[in-house]
Amino acid sequence: MTILRIATRKSPLALWQSEHVADRLRQAHPGLSVELVPMSTRGDEVLDRSLAAIGGKGLFLKELELAMMRGEADCAVHSLKDVPMELEAPFALPAILVRADPADAFVSNRYASLDALPQGACVGTSSLRRQAQLRALRPDLQARDLRGNVNTRLGKLDAGDYDAIILACAGLERLELGGRIRDRLRAPQWLPAPAQAAVAIECRQDDAKVIALVAALDDAPTRTCVEAERAMNRALDGSCHVPVAGLAQWQGQDLWLQGLVGGVADGRIVRAEAHGPATDPEALGRNVARQLLDAGAGELLGNPA
Repeated sequence: MTILRIATRKSPLALWQSEHVADRLRQAHPGLSVELVPMSTRGDEVLDRSLAAIGGKGLFLKELELAMMRGEADCAVHSLKDVPMELEAPFALPAILVRADPADAFVSNRYASLDALPQGACVGTSSLRRQAQLRALRPDLQARDLRGNVNTRLGKLDAGDYDAIILACAGLERLELGGRIRDRLRAPQWLPAPAQAAVAIECRQDDAKVIALVAALDDAPTRTCVEAERAMNRALDGSCHVPVAGLAQWQGQDLWLQGLVGGVADGRIVRAEAHGPATDPEALGRNVARQLLDAGAGELLGNPA
């Protein structure tokens, strides 16, 4: 194989991620030609409703997967937090790149932090996870939906539609907009989405040539962390329909996983954490999920039994 075609969404951030992967692949395999195949997805096109209302983050993948099935692309690049917990056959994730800062960013033109916002201030985010944590920390604030790519969201903030917005630090920094970050919302007080700031490469399970090419970009420490986070989310049956957050961090040879389930309506938060051997991130994820459910997370997830 001398040409590798990468299916990608057309947003500036998606294109940055795909170009980054393309550059890394060219460095790893001199002589390899890498081309981008930009595509529009339903998740990009429908901006007047929340992702939960139109079918979830999997909408960002479907068109790219169809392109691979039709032979129009060899692989696709995604933000791993947008990838469903269970990939449909015949797809796999043979490479997960080194993770950037997983923290969320507080962005505002007038206020330095969440604590500095005045009573009743308007904060923009369409993420149920972010809305739940906002409600828990500052029940007086108004959380309003905010869709669109990073520049669109910043434009709405600059137009005065919001007092502040919450975005991912990694996305801002990848677009050289890190200067817009006023504060980093960090664990343990605030948890990111499972696998936030990790970029993944998806391809067909039976495409041995592509799997061999992209394997050079796989980062084992990152994969271990996100496997624990995604295992927790999977055990909770989490998606963008429910407010689930999680962050796994290395502590020596072990992993420390913090998990959270929140209630958007009342700001109730259920938390759990555990340490475990990095050799079994799946078990650690299931352990934290079990603790969350035992503490009442099922009610917040809509399955009170």
